Amino acid sequence: MNQQTFELLILGSSSASPTVDRYPSAQLLNIAERYFLIDCGEGTQIQIRKYKAKLQAIDHILISHLHGDHFFGLPGLLSTMSLLGRKQKLTIYCPEDLKLIIDTINKASDTVFNFEIVWQFTNNSSLNLLFEDTKVQVYSFPLKHRIYCTGFLFKEKSLPRNIDKFKLEKLNISVADILKLKKGMDVINEDGKLIKNNDATTSPPIPRSFAYCSDTIYYKKIASYIKEVSLVYHESTFLEDKKDRAKKTFHSTAKQAAEIATLANAQKLLLGHFSARYGNLKCFIEEAKSIFENCELALEGKVFKVI
Repeated sequence: MNQQTFELLILGSSSASPTVDRYPSAQLLNIAERYFLIDCGEGTQIQIRKYKAKLQAIDHILISHLHGDHFFGLPGLLSTMSLLGRKQKLTIYCPEDLKLIIDTINKASDTVFNFEIVWQFTNNSSLNLLFEDTKVQVYSFPLKHRIYCTGFLFKEKSLPRNIDKFKLEKLNISVADILKLKKGMDVINEDGKLIKNNDATTSPPIPRSFAYCSDTIYYKKIASYIKEVSLVYHESTFLEDKKDRAKKTFHSTAKQAAEIATLANAQKLLLGHFSARYGNLKCFIEEAKSIFENCELALEGKVFKVI
């Protein structure tokens, strides 16, 4: 059985101040054609168009916290969705005050959207389930920033076991028992013989996962929420020589991001949210790789396929 889509498009990698080449935080995650926009800094809709992503396919928007570089692009994005004739509902997962902000903007500008927004307010006290369907589960978890802030964890659900059609005939198994086999059950064949599930099926791909760790000071507890994650994005605003500055502003260094990935036993680490003071980002990779080898920069336009 082929794996379903699981890929991440980076739309913005900068911190508070954008640069000529780097936009504020935004990422677009596609899991089995479910599109999740994670944070929405200024210019996000421009980036969506630039990289030819599916704007109206986005049915879920997740905002980690209410610093402008993580949500200033949202009012414009919502307006564009409405102007383009969107009708299907949109769910926004966010701190509660964001609804007040959007409602105030719409009232002042006499704006009424063509579509329904379902507001689901996050909780940063523990790991909390935000969304679940047949393919994916989405959770929020607490981060430690200057203001209320959450990370997000996306987990693919296990696929059914793969049926070996040749073995169905060879073992004289009824087609009616396929559903039982997919669920991992043993069956009785048409000769009355017990057939073990492993004799007629193969294991599906291992479920994949992605964790988004937005703005946060170095906080070891994060690792407990994202154990064994396939891919983790962790902010790395500064290099280690500015760790005092990182602590003061409740941000992290590249080395600290790598330490969290190590504690979580993650498969791969993405670094982002770079301070505008840095032009050449090569040092971020060098610093992180001294702790955690499998890491990359989360730069605009890059697509990361989780396999």
